[in-house]
Amino acid sequence: MTSSRPVLGGFYGSLLIVFSSLIPLLCGWCVACPAGEAEPADSANGQVKGGASAEDVQTEELREELKHVPYKIVYESYFDNHWGLKMSHADGSHPTNLTRTPQTNELYPHLSPDGKKICFLVDEGEGPAKSRNVYYRNLDGTNRQLVVKNGRDPCWTSDGSAIVYLKGEVKEFTYLDYASKGVFTYVLATRQHHPHPNPELSHLYCICCSPDDKWLVSTVHAGMGFSHAILSIEADGQGVYNLKIPGCRPDVSRDGKKIAWGASDNELRVGELDFSAGKPKVVNAHKILTSRNPIHIYHIDWSPDGKYVAYARGPSKHSMGLAPEMIGVAAKGWNICVGDPSKVNRWVAITKDGNGNKEPDWVPVAVKTP
Repeated sequence: MTSSRPVLGGFYGSLLIVFSSLIPLLCGWCVACPAGEAEPADSANGQVKGGASAEDVQTEELREELKHVPYKIVYESYFDNHWGLKMSHADGSHPTNLTRTPQTNELYPHLSPDGKKICFLVDEGEGPAKSRNVYYRNLDGTNRQLVVKNGRDPCWTSDGSAIVYLKGEVKEFTYLDYASKGVFTYVLATRQHHPHPNPELSHLYCICCSPDDKWLVSTVHAGMGFSHAILSIEADGQGVYNLKIPGCRPDVSRDGKKIAWGASDNELRVGELDFSAGKPKVVNAHKILTSRNPIHIYHIDWSPDGKYVAYARGPSKHSMGLAPEMIGVAAKGWNICVGDPSKVNRWVAITKDGNGNKEPDWVPVAVKTP
Protein backbone atom coordinates (compact mmCIF):
# COMPACT_ATOMS: atom_id res chain seq x y z
CA MET A 1 0.00 0.00 0.00
CA THR A 2 1.33 3.40 -0.91
CA SER A 3 0.31 6.80 0.41
CA SER A 4 0.08 10.10 -1.41
CA ARG A 5 -0.49 12.13 1.76
CA PRO A 6 0.90 15.70 1.58
CA VAL A 7 3.68 16.66 3.97
CA LEU A 8 2.43 18.89 6.77
CA GLY A 9 3.68 22.45 6.89
CA GLY A 10 3.37 25.42 9.22
CA PHE A 11 2.98 25.19 12.95
CA TYR A 12 1.51 21.68 13.07
CA GLY A 13 4.13 20.34 10.70
CA SER A 14 6.90 21.39 13.07
CA LEU A 15 4.94 20.35 16.13
CA LEU A 16 4.29 16.89 14.74
CA ILE A 17 8.02 16.19 14.46
CA VAL A 18 8.48 17.07 18.13
CA PHE A 19 5.32 15.20 19.10
CA SER A 20 6.42 12.01 17.35
CA SER A 21 9.75 12.00 19.17
CA LEU A 22 8.43 12.88 22.63
CA ILE A 23 5.22 10.90 22.91
CA PRO A 24 6.90 7.62 23.94
CA LEU A 25 8.39 9.49 26.91
CA LEU A 26 5.14 11.25 27.80
CA CYS A 27 2.84 8.28 27.63
CA GLY A 28 5.02 5.29 28.32
CA TRP A 29 4.33 3.98 24.83
CA CYS A 30 6.63 1.75 22.79
CA VAL A 31 7.53 -0.22 25.93
CA ALA A 32 7.65 -3.95 25.33
CA CYS A 33 5.02 -5.76 27.32
CA PRO A 34 6.68 -7.91 30.00
CA ALA A 35 3.98 -10.54 29.76
CA GLY A 36 4.16 -10.84 25.98
CA GLU A 37 1.82 -13.10 24.06
CA ALA A 38 -0.17 -15.89 25.63
CA GLU A 39 2.12 -18.75 26.65
CA PRO A 40 1.39 -22.37 25.72
CA ALA A 41 -0.06 -24.61 28.37
CA ASP A 42 2.96 -26.92 28.22
CA SER A 43 6.05 -24.74 28.62
CA ALA A 44 8.35 -27.65 27.85
CA ASN A 45 7.36 -28.03 24.24
CA GLY A 46 4.45 -25.65 23.65
CA GLN A 47 2.30 -28.52 22.46
CA VAL A 48 -0.98 -30.02 23.52
CA LYS A 49 -2.53 -33.30 22.57
CA GLY A 50 -2.75 -33.67 18.81
CA GLY A 51 0.41 -31.67 18.09
CA ALA A 52 -1.18 -28.20 18.00
CA SER A 53 -0.06 -25.50 20.42
CA ALA A 54 -2.40 -24.41 23.18
CA GLU A 55 -2.45 -20.96 21.58
CA ASP A 56 -3.59 -22.41 18.24
CA VAL A 57 -6.33 -24.42 19.89
CA GLN A 58 -7.53 -21.37 21.81
CA THR A 59 -7.58 -19.31 18.61
CA GLU A 60 -9.62 -21.86 16.70
CA GLU A 61 -12.05 -22.24 19.60
CA LEU A 62 -12.64 -18.50 19.67
CA ARG A 63 -13.01 -18.34 15.90
CA GLU A 64 -15.69 -21.02 16.05
CA GLU A 65 -17.38 -19.23 18.96
CA LEU A 66 -17.52 -15.96 17.00
CA LYS A 67 -19.47 -17.66 14.20
CA HIS A 68 -22.46 -17.57 16.51
CA VAL A 69 -22.10 -13.98 17.75
CA PRO A 70 -25.07 -11.99 16.37
CA TYR A 71 -23.25 -8.65 15.97
CA LYS A 72 -21.36 -7.34 12.96
CA ILE A 73 -18.27 -5.11 12.96
CA VAL A 74 -17.58 -2.03 10.82
CA TYR A 75 -14.04 -0.74 10.29
CA GLU A 76 -11.91 1.48 8.08
CA SER A 77 -9.69 -0.10 5.44
CA TYR A 78 -7.38 1.05 2.64
CA PHE A 79 -8.33 -0.54 -0.68
CA ASP A 80 -8.55 0.51 -4.34
CA ASN A 81 -6.24 3.46 -3.55
CA HIS A 82 -8.51 5.09 -0.98
CA TRP A 83 -9.81 4.69 2.57
CA GLY A 84 -13.27 3.16 2.81
CA LEU A 85 -15.57 1.41 5.25
CA LYS A 86 -16.16 -2.32 5.44
CA MET A 87 -18.47 -4.53 7.50
CA SER A 88 -18.20 -8.19 8.40
CA HIS A 89 -19.61 -10.76 10.76
CA ALA A 90 -17.87 -11.07 14.12
CA ASP A 91 -15.68 -13.91 12.84
CA GLY A 92 -14.61 -11.87 9.80
CA SER A 93 -16.79 -13.75 7.33
CA HIS A 94 -19.07 -12.11 4.75
CA PRO A 95 -17.05 -8.88 4.39
CA THR A 96 -19.01 -6.11 2.69
CA ASN A 97 -17.83 -2.85 1.15
CA LEU A 98 -19.98 -0.03 2.54
CA THR A 99 -18.15 2.69 0.60
CA ARG A 100 -19.78 4.28 -2.44
CA THR A 101 -17.34 7.17 -2.84
CA PRO A 102 -14.05 6.00 -4.40
CA GLN A 103 -12.81 9.58 -4.86
CA THR A 104 -12.85 10.38 -1.13
CA ASN A 105 -11.46 8.80 2.03
CA GLU A 106 -14.03 7.60 4.57
CA LEU A 107 -12.74 6.85 8.08
CA TYR A 108 -13.56 6.38 11.76
CA PRO A 109 -17.01 4.71 11.56
CA HIS A 110 -19.46 4.78 14.46
CA LEU A 111 -22.90 3.14 14.41
CA SER A 112 -26.04 4.73 15.83
CA PRO A 113 -27.65 2.87 18.77
CA ASP A 114 -30.37 1.42 16.53
CA GLY A 115 -27.82 0.26 13.97
CA LYS A 116 -29.51 2.12 11.13
CA LYS A 117 -27.12 5.05 10.71
CA ILE A 118 -23.40 5.53 10.66
CA CYS A 119 -21.32 8.65 11.32
CA PHE A 120 -17.79 8.90 10.00
CA LEU A 121 -14.97 11.20 8.91
CA VAL A 122 -14.15 12.13 5.33
CA ASP A 123 -10.77 13.48 4.27
CA GLU A 124 -11.58 15.33 1.06
CA GLY A 125 -10.04 17.96 -1.19
CA GLU A 126 -6.42 18.49 -2.21
CA GLY A 127 -3.62 20.82 -1.11
CA PRO A 128 -4.74 23.89 0.86
CA ALA A 129 -8.38 22.92 0.25
CA LYS A 130 -8.04 19.56 1.96
CA SER A 131 -10.30 19.16 4.99
CA ARG A 132 -11.38 16.53 7.51
CA ASN A 133 -15.18 16.65 7.74
CA VAL A 134 -17.92 14.85 9.67
CA TYR A 135 -20.75 13.06 7.82
CA TYR A 136 -23.52 10.62 8.59
CA ARG A 137 -25.75 8.43 6.43
CA ASN A 138 -27.96 5.41 6.57
CA LEU A 139 -26.09 2.14 6.87
CA ASP A 140 -27.37 1.12 3.43
CA GLY A 141 -25.58 4.12 1.89
CA THR A 142 -28.58 6.41 1.39
CA ASN A 143 -29.17 9.93 2.75
CA ARG A 144 -25.53 10.99 3.03
CA GLN A 145 -25.38 14.27 5.00
CA LEU A 146 -22.57 16.67 5.87
CA VAL A 147 -22.55 17.48 9.58
CA VAL A 148 -19.65 19.94 9.75
CA LYS A 149 -16.46 20.84 7.94
CA ASN A 150 -13.21 20.69 9.90
CA GLY A 151 -14.71 18.32 12.46
CA ARG A 152 -13.19 15.32 14.22
CA ASP A 153 -13.95 12.07 16.07
CA PRO A 154 -17.79 11.93 15.95
CA CYS A 155 -19.89 9.67 18.17
CA TRP A 156 -23.61 9.21 18.85
CA THR A 157 -25.72 10.16 21.85
CA SER A 158 -27.49 7.22 23.47
CA ASP A 159 -30.83 7.78 21.71
CA GLY A 160 -29.26 8.36 18.29
CA SER A 161 -30.84 11.79 17.92
CA ALA A 162 -27.55 13.70 17.90
CA ILE A 163 -23.86 13.44 17.06
CA VAL A 164 -21.14 14.71 19.39
CA TYR A 165 -17.98 15.88 17.63
CA LEU A 166 -14.78 17.86 18.14
CA LYS A 167 -13.98 20.99 16.13
CA GLY A 168 -10.62 21.32 14.42
CA GLU A 169 -8.25 23.69 16.19
CA VAL A 170 -6.83 25.17 12.99
CA LYS A 171 -8.14 25.57 9.46
CA GLU A 172 -5.27 23.78 7.74
CA PHE A 173 -5.56 20.01 7.39
CA THR A 174 -3.61 17.93 9.89
CA TYR A 175 -3.42 14.26 10.84
CA LEU A 176 -2.44 15.24 14.38
CA ASP A 177 -5.02 13.46 16.53
CA TYR A 178 -5.31 16.03 19.32
CA ALA A 179 -5.65 19.15 17.11
CA SER A 180 -9.13 19.99 18.42
CA LYS A 181 -10.74 22.98 20.08
CA GLY A 182 -14.29 22.75 21.41
CA VAL A 183 -16.96 20.05 21.75
CA PHE A 184 -20.27 20.33 19.89
CA THR A 185 -23.53 18.41 19.63
CA TYR A 186 -25.34 18.28 16.27
CA VAL A 187 -29.07 17.52 16.49
CA LEU A 188 -30.23 15.65 13.39
CA ALA A 189 -33.87 16.80 13.50
CA THR A 190 -33.08 20.53 13.70
CA ARG A 191 -29.64 20.53 12.05
CA GLN A 192 -28.43 22.81 14.81
CA HIS A 193 -25.00 22.76 16.45
CA HIS A 194 -24.82 23.28 20.20
CA PRO A 195 -21.47 24.11 21.85
CA HIS A 196 -20.51 22.44 25.11
CA PRO A 197 -20.96 24.79 28.10
CA ASN A 198 -17.24 24.54 28.87
CA PRO A 199 -15.46 26.54 26.13
CA GLU A 200 -12.01 25.54 27.44
CA LEU A 201 -12.24 21.94 26.25
CA SER A 202 -9.35 21.43 23.85
CA HIS A 203 -6.78 18.95 22.57
CA LEU A 204 -9.25 16.10 23.05
CA TYR A 205 -9.46 13.03 20.83
CA CYS A 206 -11.37 9.75 20.68
CA ILE A 207 -14.40 11.07 22.56
CA CYS A 208 -17.36 8.88 23.53
CA CYS A 209 -20.64 9.27 25.48
CA SER A 210 -21.85 7.41 28.53
CA PRO A 211 -25.15 5.54 27.99
CA ASP A 212 -27.07 8.09 30.10
CA ASP A 213 -25.49 10.99 28.14
CA LYS A 214 -24.38 12.63 31.39
CA TRP A 215 -20.68 12.14 30.73
CA LEU A 216 -18.16 12.37 27.93
CA VAL A 217 -14.99 10.29 28.13
CA SER A 218 -11.96 11.32 26.08
CA THR A 219 -8.19 11.42 25.79
CA VAL A 220 -6.49 14.80 26.22
CA HIS A 221 -2.96 15.61 25.15
CA ALA A 222 -1.02 18.79 26.00
CA GLY A 223 -4.14 20.75 26.87
CA MET A 224 -6.39 21.95 29.71
CA GLY A 225 -3.49 21.67 32.17
CA PHE A 226 -2.81 18.00 31.39
CA SER A 227 0.25 16.59 29.68
CA HIS A 228 -1.66 13.42 28.79
CA ALA A 229 -4.69 11.82 30.44
CA ILE A 230 -8.04 10.08 30.00
CA LEU A 231 -10.80 12.38 31.24
CA SER A 232 -14.42 12.15 32.26
CA ILE A 233 -16.24 15.39 31.38
CA GLU A 234 -19.71 16.52 32.46
CA ALA A 235 -21.82 16.61 29.31
CA ASP A 236 -23.85 19.60 30.51
CA GLY A 237 -21.53 21.18 33.05
CA GLN A 238 -18.04 22.36 33.85
CA GLY A 239 -16.70 19.28 35.62
CA VAL A 240 -13.53 17.68 34.25
CA TYR A 241 -12.07 14.68 36.09
CA ASN A 242 -8.84 12.79 35.50
CA LEU A 243 -9.60 9.06 35.56
CA LYS A 244 -5.94 8.46 36.43
CA ILE A 245 -5.42 5.58 34.05
CA PRO A 246 -2.46 5.57 31.63
CA GLY A 247 -2.75 5.65 27.87
CA CYS A 248 -5.44 6.74 25.44
CA ARG A 249 -8.48 6.00 23.25
CA PRO A 250 -11.10 4.91 25.82
CA ASP A 251 -14.37 3.15 25.06
CA VAL A 252 -17.33 2.86 27.47
CA SER A 253 -19.41 -0.31 27.46
CA ARG A 254 -23.05 -0.09 26.42
CA ASP A 255 -24.25 -0.56 30.02
CA GLY A 256 -21.91 2.18 31.24
CA LYS A 257 -20.30 -0.07 33.82
CA LYS A 258 -16.98 -0.81 32.12
CA ILE A 259 -14.26 1.04 30.28
CA ALA A 260 -11.59 -0.26 27.89
CA TRP A 261 -8.51 1.64 26.73
CA GLY A 262 -4.99 1.36 25.40
CA ALA A 263 -2.57 1.54 28.32
CA SER A 264 0.43 1.57 25.97
CA ASP A 265 1.38 0.58 22.43
CA ASN A 266 1.50 -3.02 23.64
CA GLU A 267 -1.27 -3.37 26.21
CA LEU A 268 -5.05 -3.05 26.28
CA ARG A 269 -6.86 -2.88 29.62
CA VAL A 270 -10.39 -2.90 31.01
CA GLY A 271 -11.82 -1.70 34.30
CA GLU A 272 -15.04 -0.89 36.11
CA LEU A 273 -16.32 2.65 35.62
CA ASP A 274 -17.81 4.06 38.81
CA PHE A 275 -19.96 7.22 38.62
CA SER A 276 -21.76 6.59 41.93
CA ALA A 277 -19.86 9.12 44.05
CA GLY A 278 -20.36 11.99 41.59
CA LYS A 279 -16.65 12.01 40.85
CA PRO A 280 -15.94 9.31 38.26
CA LYS A 281 -13.20 6.76 38.87
CA VAL A 282 -11.95 3.49 37.42
CA VAL A 283 -11.52 0.48 39.70
CA ASN A 284 -10.30 -3.09 39.19
CA ALA A 285 -8.26 -2.17 36.13
CA HIS A 286 -6.37 -5.04 34.53
CA LYS A 287 -4.77 -6.03 31.24
CA ILE A 288 -6.55 -8.31 28.81
CA LEU A 289 -4.41 -8.11 25.66
CA THR A 290 -0.71 -7.63 25.05
CA SER A 291 1.73 -7.65 22.13
CA ARG A 292 5.48 -7.67 21.60
CA ASN A 293 7.26 -4.94 19.64
CA PRO A 294 7.17 -4.17 16.79
CA ILE A 295 3.48 -5.17 16.89
CA HIS A 296 1.15 -2.56 18.41
CA ILE A 297 -2.49 -2.85 19.51
CA TYR A 298 -5.03 0.00 19.51
CA HIS A 299 -8.67 1.11 19.00
CA ILE A 300 -10.39 -1.20 21.47
CA ASP A 301 -14.21 -1.28 21.27
CA TRP A 302 -16.76 -3.15 23.40
CA SER A 303 -19.28 -5.49 21.79
CA PRO A 304 -22.91 -4.56 22.56
CA ASP A 305 -23.26 -7.40 25.08
CA GLY A 306 -19.87 -6.69 26.69
CA LYS A 307 -18.62 -10.24 26.04
CA TYR A 308 -15.98 -9.30 23.45
CA VAL A 309 -13.77 -6.46 22.33
CA ALA A 310 -12.68 -5.59 18.81
CA TYR A 311 -9.35 -3.87 18.22
CA ALA A 312 -6.66 -3.18 15.62
CA ARG A 313 -3.25 -4.84 15.54
CA GLY A 314 -0.22 -4.24 13.34
CA PRO A 315 3.43 -3.24 12.96
CA SER A 316 4.64 0.08 14.33
CA LYS A 317 6.22 1.29 11.08
CA HIS A 318 5.58 5.04 10.68
CA SER A 319 4.53 6.70 7.43
CA MET A 320 5.97 10.17 6.75
CA GLY A 321 6.76 10.48 10.45
CA LEU A 322 3.19 9.64 11.49
CA ALA A 323 2.18 6.78 13.79
CA PRO A 324 0.07 4.14 11.98
CA GLU A 325 -2.64 4.15 14.64
CA MET A 326 -3.57 7.75 13.75
CA ILE A 327 -6.69 8.29 11.64
CA GLY A 328 -6.02 8.34 7.90
CA VAL A 329 -2.35 7.37 8.23
CA ALA A 330 -1.02 4.46 6.17
CA ALA A 331 -0.97 1.27 8.27
CA LYS A 332 0.21 -1.59 6.09
CA GLY A 333 -0.08 -4.91 7.88
CA TRP A 334 -2.80 -3.83 10.32
CA ASN A 335 -5.80 -6.11 10.90
CA ILE A 336 -8.97 -6.22 12.97
CA CYS A 337 -9.00 -8.67 15.87
CA VAL A 338 -11.57 -9.79 18.43
CA GLY A 339 -10.65 -10.64 22.00
CA ASP A 340 -12.29 -12.17 25.05
CA PRO A 341 -12.04 -9.63 27.93
CA SER A 342 -12.61 -12.33 30.55
CA LYS A 343 -9.23 -13.87 29.72
CA VAL A 344 -5.71 -12.61 29.02
CA ASN A 345 -4.63 -12.88 25.38
CA ARG A 346 -7.53 -14.93 24.12
CA TRP A 347 -7.93 -13.35 20.70
CA VAL A 348 -8.18 -13.99 16.98
CA ALA A 349 -7.55 -11.88 13.87
CA ILE A 350 -10.72 -11.59 11.77
CA THR A 351 -9.09 -9.84 8.78
CA LYS A 352 -5.95 -11.11 7.08
CA ASP A 353 -5.25 -8.75 4.17
CA GLY A 354 -3.35 -6.17 6.27
CA ASN A 355 -4.99 -3.31 4.35
CA GLY A 356 -4.73 -0.74 7.13
CA ASN A 357 -7.76 -2.19 8.91
CA LYS A 358 -8.39 0.01 11.95
CA GLU A 359 -11.00 1.75 14.14
CA PRO A 360 -13.52 -1.11 14.55
CA ASP A 361 -17.03 -0.41 15.81
CA TRP A 362 -19.70 -3.01 16.55
CA VAL A 363 -23.13 -2.83 14.94
CA PRO A 364 -25.28 -2.64 18.09
CA VAL A 365 -28.26 -4.58 16.73
CA ALA A 366 -28.22 -8.36 16.67
CA VAL A 367 -28.75 -10.18 13.38
CA LYS A 368 -29.35 -13.84 12.69
CA THR A 369 -26.16 -15.86 12.22
CA PRO A 370 -25.87 -18.72 9.74
